[in-house]
Amino acid sequence: MADSELTQAELFDVFSNARRRRAVQYLKRRGGSCDLAPLVEQVAAWENDIEPDDVTRTQRRRVYISLYQTHLPMLEDHGIVDWDPDGHEIELLPSEDQFEPYLDRQLEGDRSWHRFYASVTAVGVVAFALSSLAVGPLSAGLAPIVAVGLCLLVLILAAVQHLSRRPGTTLPFGFASR
Repeated sequence: MADSELTQAELFDVFSNARRRRAVQYLKRRGGSCDLAPLVEQVAAWENDIEPDDVTRTQRRRVYISLYQTHLPMLEDHGIVDWDPDGHEIELLPSEDQFEPYLDRQLEGDRSWHRFYASVTAVGVVAFALSSLAVGPLSAGLAPIVAVGLCLLVLILAAVQHLSRRPGTTLPFGFASR
């Protein structure tokens, strides 16, 4: 089946499995083609949240069997990859733009943005409570200023998070974009 004939429902079905998404993502990162062995090793590493060198034989075998018997044939049947089971060579077919929205945006190094937001919230609650109670140098008159400052901090965090998710964007302070 040519990929131009794939419906949205078929794409959802194909990419509903994380191993298939990861396999296609790895192929994209490798320029569209690779052998089965490095693909198996990287997918197993992603699944177990370890480095590829630390993948055990059991983890590798589990991924190998499912990719070989199920996932790669399905991707080939839908015209997404060209898979040679005898030579163990896989090639991503050209129209990857059609299925790009269905892939995981980032498989490793994901930032924990919820921690940033939770920290700002905790600081805000404490500062607002102290200013409302007029404890220490904070007074009730400063409560609106504290609230506005925290709102601005959350807005800045949201903007940085949004920009960090855009591919190819260069951000300061070591925040690499996807």
